[in-house]
Amino acid sequence: MPNSTRRGFLGMIAASGVMAVTPAHAMTAGEASAAIRRAVDEVLGIINSGRPPAQLYAAFAGVFRRHADVDAISRSALGPTARQMDPASFGQFREAMTGYVARKYGRRFQEFLGSRIEVGAARPLKSFWAVDSTAYLNGRSPMRVEWHISDKTGQPRFFNLIIEGVNMLASEREEINAMLARRKGDVGALIADLQQAG
Repeated sequence: MPNSTRRGFLGMIAASGVMAVTPAHAMTAGEASAAIRRAVDEVLGIINSGRPPAQLYAAFAGVFRRHADVDAISRSALGPTARQMDPASFGQFREAMTGYVARKYGRRFQEFLGSRIEVGAARPLKSFWAVDSTAYLNGRSPMRVEWHISDKTGQPRFFNLIIEGVNMLASEREEINAMLARRKGDVGALIADLQQAG
């Protein structure tokens, strides 16, 4: 399986990355690991549910909203342009980004029926927690996945992951900024395209 496809599967579970965070150590290591375990269990349950594609994508978007810091992820993906947007326009981008991520990775999920991810211990990293896990995809060689999670929103929310050394935050930021550049900085056009893409 190409590395990009393997990363894509885990990228949906994580769904992409984010900005600098404030101290998160009010959350314990055990709570950080448990939060990632819940997100992983939900996604794997959806993958193995046998639902039709449209229902799968909606379910994945729900997981993203419940377990990820969607606001921070969206701001990171959009970069400096996010600071120039009014709240309503940014909200539209955030929703478009959520649907885009759900569809982008959801289309690949039939390849991963029966896969499992073992979630390990958390350790403090900078001002957040890093949670180690190992992904076993249909008997292929295991992959190390590191999740970054914070409770700066008031709830445990992941905001980035590192898959086999590849930073998903950076990858998504590069892709979204390339899309914006092709549209000559027109965020409205980017939003419209994200609503259809993925």
